[in-house]
Amino acid sequence: MVVGIDGSEGARGALTWALTEAAQRGADLDVVSAFPVDFYWVDPYLLDRRRIDALRSETENRVMAILAEVRQDPAVAALPGAAAVDVRVLVVGGAPAAHLVQRSEGAALLVVGSRGRGALRSAVAGSVALHCSAHAKCPVVVVHPMRAPAEEPARIVVGLDDSEAARAALAAAVAQAAALGARVDAVVAFEAPNYWIDLYSVMPPPIGETQQRARARGESVVAEVAGAEALERGLVRVLAAEGHPGEVLVREAEGARLLVVGSRSRNQLEGVVLGSVALHCVMHAPCPVLVLRAPANRPAEPRDQATAGAVLTPG
Repeated sequence: MVVGIDGSEGARGALTWALTEAAQRGADLDVVSAFPVDFYWVDPYLLDRRRIDALRSETENRVMAILAEVRQDPAVAALPGAAAVDVRVLVVGGAPAAHLVQRSEGAALLVVGSRGRGALRSAVAGSVALHCSAHAKCPVVVVHPMRAPAEEPARIVVGLDDSEAARAALAAAVAQAAALGARVDAVVAFEAPNYWIDLYSVMPPPIGETQQRARARGESVVAEVAGAEALERGLVRVLAAEGHPGEVLVREAEGARLLVVGSRSRNQLEGVVLGSVALHCVMHAPCPVLVLRAPANRPAEPRDQATAGAVLTPG
């Protein structure tokens, strides 16, 4: 696993989340921190290699101090396997997003904190989180501060529709829930029929029926991916809610341990690779959000193989 940190509280939260997840998975953890170098080339005084080495050394010292503090946190220290996580600290010069995307190649998970800059700091994710969510070579978790206390029993929220991306997200959510002993809330967003012609005034819109159909579609996908037993035992609950999918998921994720979304972009603009629903969740989620994005220019795997492997692999 890979986690990117700096000196912010958001990065500290990302490191805590990553250490916890690495302990549960039995994974190694690369902690990556970057220091800026762009301005060095316009100041001859700063071009001195010794000063760059000093900045690198100071950055590494601060990262090691933060790492020691997080590992000594009672919640982390008491976690089985946390002390055994093999952590490697990597200090690099340059743009952090580019380094994190590069390090994500071959990783099981990339974890970043959510931190906005400017007037909307409390409302939106920072540029590093957005860039990594769109371009990383592995699943990405953007760690938002919890806006509400985590509910008990624990639950994980996942966005569900009939796409392969959503099926992969559901499989990942089921695996995460199994590790946490949590319930999965699979949320299907739907739009009610818009009867704007006068003739329909004598025919009330069948909103309830539409909601039932949406729930039925969701239950069909859950049975296909996780098995009918998951529904029967209450391990997965299907919720149908009216509204824009991104807004519905953010609302339903209040108090959840994790929000899982599959990303697929339908935008025709080259380079726009993060779907609008995933983008909305990355920016506004009230809890950590896991984004699974299909690799570009690669056909989707057969449905049974893609989902079965994800369900059977914890975490």
